[in-house]
Amino acid sequence: MTAKQFNRPIRVLVAKVGLDGHDRGARIIATSLRDAGMEVIYTGLRQTPEMVVNAALQEDVDAIGISILSGAHMTVFPKILDLIRQKKLDDVLVTGGGIIPEDDVSVLKKMGVGELFPPGTNTHDIVKYITDWVHQHRNF
Repeated sequence: MTAKQFNRPIRVLVAKVGLDGHDRGARIIATSLRDAGMEVIYTGLRQTPEMVVNAALQEDVDAIGISILSGAHMTVFPKILDLIRQKKLDDVLVTGGGIIPEDDVSVLKKMGVGELFPPGTNTHDIVKYITDWVHQHRNF
């Protein structure tokens, strides 16, 4: 099933949290998701976890994708997970990518983060993961 086969487009919020000023990867992912038929909301640089979760709530997204290169992933992802639970957005996928050590990937997944994609991941793999996850976990 592709993103275009749902009753409405899959909505994905792509965000850069913290002081990380490099957004090339996030823009590539956002474009790839859009080209696959998803509706993409790109928040831009220097967002806080609160800003990301509030935008996700307002935009009624199916997934949140965090791009992180700053090394703050062990602070950012848990805070976002906590906020989505507070806002009752438990059926929203939290995924992302960037520079995240493998040991931390395991810990983050145990906390509830979905797949985390390292630099160089084929964008088709990311599209497929999000599409499959939404098909399995959201009511379309």
